[in-house]
Amino acid sequence: MPTSIPKRGIAIMIAVLVAAVALFLLYTWISLSFAYSEGERAGYLQKFSRKGWLCKTWEGEILLSSMPGAIPERFSFSVRDPAVATQMQAAMGKRVQLGYEEHRGVPTQCFGETDYFASKVSVLQ
Repeated sequence: MPTSIPKRGIAIMIAVLVAAVALFLLYTWISLSFAYSEGERAGYLQKFSRKGWLCKTWEGEILLSSMPGAIPERFSFSVRDPAVATQMQAAMGKRVQLGYEEHRGVPTQCFGETDYFASKVSVLQ
């Protein structure tokens, strides 16, 4: 005689599953809503592309140079706003100033591959 799971057990399993999904969504919302740090960086926009197998994200890289002749440092960032992505595409190869926010602990790369999310860009003369 097969043993069946009582209706109460099924209800408890569903409640646990719903609670786990709700906690994951709450954590994701918190990690994307509150910035760990904010700042600006300036450099030459070297690379900007839309990447990913399942979740397509805009990823970019600027070269930061402190002095002429010094080896430039690379700063990688992600862009979530399509309007900012369009501005980035127009600024390829130019010296730009990025405004960014750092969001640590984002649970998935579907929002971006880096912790740094560019929120504004302006071309420098």
